[in-house]
Amino acid sequence: MSEEKLNINQWAEEDRPREKLMRMGPESLTNAELLAILIGSGSTKESAVDLMKHILKDCKNNLNTLGKMSIRELQQYNGMGPAKAITVLAACELGKRRQAEKIQEREDLGSPRAIYEFMHPKMQDLDTEEAWVILMNQNYKLIKAERLSHGGITETAVDVRLIVKAALMNNATIVALCHNHPSGNTRPSKDDDRLTERVKKACEVMRLYLLDHVIVTDGNYYSYREKGRL
Repeated sequence: MSEEKLNINQWAEEDRPREKLMRMGPESLTNAELLAILIGSGSTKESAVDLMKHILKDCKNNLNTLGKMSIRELQQYNGMGPAKAITVLAACELGKRRQAEKIQEREDLGSPRAIYEFMHPKMQDLDTEEAWVILMNQNYKLIKAERLSHGGITETAVDVRLIVKAALMNNATIVALCHNHPSGNTRPSKDDDRLTERVKKACEVMRLYLLDHVIVTDGNYYSYREKGRL
């Protein structure tokens, strides 16, 4: 007795490539399943996954070989029209380009000068104050910089909980606080001092290292660390 072929929409939900990706992540899918998502459908004889298994088998399951096929060669397979062939080759080309690109070197922000030079372009033209948190790994390499507030820096305007949350969510072990003084005066205010103290205490509780609080102006900076205040 022959078995009737099912299209992807008729499969059990746990077997469908799109649902599987959403549930378990793209790394859980085979190459054929990932490609099946791109082409969307197969033919009357085989599902999208079976079609891509068939093509990959002819390529000895090598994606590099698949990427070297022509549109005309892919169209020899039943169910592979020009649009699907173009989609597959575009995906192969993107994969090749991603592999060729160098991994961007994370910036080393282990000194007040480095923090200033990193933040200065973001702050030099601001006419209001902004506070940012800089998240780093244990080697002082940048993970992420996030703006915390805009339009005035006080101990109440900057939510210290957001700093801790950002650090934990991004697996940071070192944080630095940074804000600007549009006036050009680098001297910290009483609010700056109180904010620094609150952030320092919160970091100590959460076993985070507060590297510095840097005040940026257009051409100069103030570092709590350099001044021996941390």
